[in-house]
Amino acid sequence: MAANPYTRMFGKEPKQSISRESDVARIVDTFSDEDYSEQFYIVTGVRGSGKTVFMTDVANQLKKKKDWIVIELNSEMNLLEDFASKLSSERQLIEGFKSAKINLSFFGFGLEITGEPPITNIEVAIARMLESVKKQKKRVLIAIDEVYNSKSMREFSSAYQILIRNDLPIFLIMTGLFENVEELQRQKNLTFLLRTPKVILSPLNTVRMADNYEKTLGVDRDKALRMAEITKGYSYAFQLLGYYSWENSGKYEEVLDEVKHYLEDTVYEKIWSEMSRRDKMVAKAIAKSENGKVLEIRKIMDISNDEFNPYKKRLEKKGLITKEYGYVNFALPMFKEFVLEQSI
Repeated sequence: MAANPYTRMFGKEPKQSISRESDVARIVDTFSDEDYSEQFYIVTGVRGSGKTVFMTDVANQLKKKKDWIVIELNSEMNLLEDFASKLSSERQLIEGFKSAKINLSFFGFGLEITGEPPITNIEVAIARMLESVKKQKKRVLIAIDEVYNSKSMREFSSAYQILIRNDLPIFLIMTGLFENVEELQRQKNLTFLLRTPKVILSPLNTVRMADNYEKTLGVDRDKALRMAEITKGYSYAFQLLGYYSWENSGKYEEVLDEVKHYLEDTVYEKIWSEMSRRDKMVAKAIAKSENGKVLEIRKIMDISNDEFNPYKKRLEKKGLITKEYGYVNFALPMFKEFVLEQSI
């Protein structure tokens, strides 16, 4: 039997996926332009919306270009030291670093240049290396997944701001949950992040998902369209429904409970635990409403429109709800049923 082409694992690039070609191409083209206008993008979206896969697509596109160096950093590590260490280890740059007499022995990695005093400041070391990269007519992309407001991230962001001011060829793409990115942006010395272009991952295209299910699972067109609609365009649900349907010979109706339970265990319980009590009350009222009419939701909560709007805006930014004039509904599949089962 062939291996399942879908995956239940977070962050792993699946064999079957729906690419976001236009958004990926926009970032790649912007970074690659001779007179680039942007050097930094933030990718946000709800858990399981495909942020990591999106970032990986951008990184892989640039890896194919001979003048690009792509470096992935771990948000849990000291980002400046991790970057300096990995950049100094790039084979195609080492000769240039030697010519520039960049002695990195103080840090315990990279080059040691006899007779040249070691650099003792990590930001100076990075700047010197990037000056050499620029002379070699290359560019560096840094990719950081799931950023949050840590000391290391604040230090890295401040240093990055100085590096781009000095016109060094360093580019950054990072992913993060809305609330984590927002908290980082609120730091007084990182206000430049507020001006950073963002890619907010929208639901996947329903027709393209149906095309995938039809071709990969061998189901008929009507069934493929129903499957796509069930996922509401949520990337992780697309993978899960495909995964369990593959295991069940395409009979998706029989695996919906498994999909629901897996979503609850791996995503929804975490989302719920991170919501404020008031946000939970709003979500509960949305779930109890018959069709998501705002007037009905406000009546359930006994609050005014002015009181309701800030919560509606925050839940929308988090990727939990969609809105039309006078109505709001959950953006995630089977989330309504999950919310109704929760206590506050």
